[in-house]
Amino acid sequence: MTAFADHGAGGSGEPLAIVLRGGSAGPDTAADHIETTRLALAQLPCHLRRRVLIRTDSAGGTHGFPDWLTGKSRRLHYSAGMTITEDMQDAILKVPADAWTPAYDGDGQVRDGAWVADITGMLDLSSWPAGMRVIVRKERPHPGAQLRFTDIDGHRFTAFATDTRKGQLAVLELRHRRRARCEDRIRCAKDTGLRSLPLKGFAQNQLWCEIVALACELLAWTQMLALTGTARRWEPRRLRLRLFAVAGRLARGGRRLRLRLAQRWPWAGQITAAVTRLQAIPSG
Repeated sequence: MTAFADHGAGGSGEPLAIVLRGGSAGPDTAADHIETTRLALAQLPCHLRRRVLIRTDSAGGTHGFPDWLTGKSRRLHYSAGMTITEDMQDAILKVPADAWTPAYDGDGQVRDGAWVADITGMLDLSSWPAGMRVIVRKERPHPGAQLRFTDIDGHRFTAFATDTRKGQLAVLELRHRRRARCEDRIRCAKDTGLRSLPLKGFAQNQLWCEIVALACELLAWTQMLALTGTARRWEPRRLRLRLFAVAGRLARGGRRLRLRLAQRWPWAGQITAAVTRLQAIPSG
């Protein structure tokens, strides 16, 4: 179970916590979500801990996790995926046609064939935290897509819960959907060593996860501080191929140590520019 920081326009992608679950772990993940959130919050500066939005997939849409997030001493906000239940299906079928508003794509523009609606008032949420809203998105599946049993009337539906009271529905839905950047970071973490656990003991493999987190942190900060343009979005395999695995030679002269790279290497200029940017950062 992992938690990543996502602030700014593109998100920093820093791994805040990686928690290893045992093979016998049960399906109730509320306790694991709480523990991961505690560890992630501990990584943040104190003045930022009360301005945090916790986004999860449907695994976090359980009673225990939102109850903990909305505790009086925490003041955290959430946007958690919800599984489409029978009650939700009945409510969705009752939503008037004019209550659906156009959804946005990743660029914040109206997306054709996708809509959002608020069904909070049509559900019994008495057992959930006060102030919780349930927002549903429906869209026409792309050509050739396989329909699922939760699809209704030829449309695909997804739902999420949030305690945010203000804002357009499309904006809130887009904010929640951008949680998918975490999936990209998990894929990058797997390419950095998280794909396999090479050690025998559980505690040893948890240490391995910490090493992977450190490697992901170094990659994230290297891209933020040293790289520009599309290089900031390169994944570990491409970074290793183009930047980290390039052959070079250390040369001494004039009481200075120089790194010499082949001029024919297509990305030599990006490497030297990155080193120059790092050297220009004030120390301390």
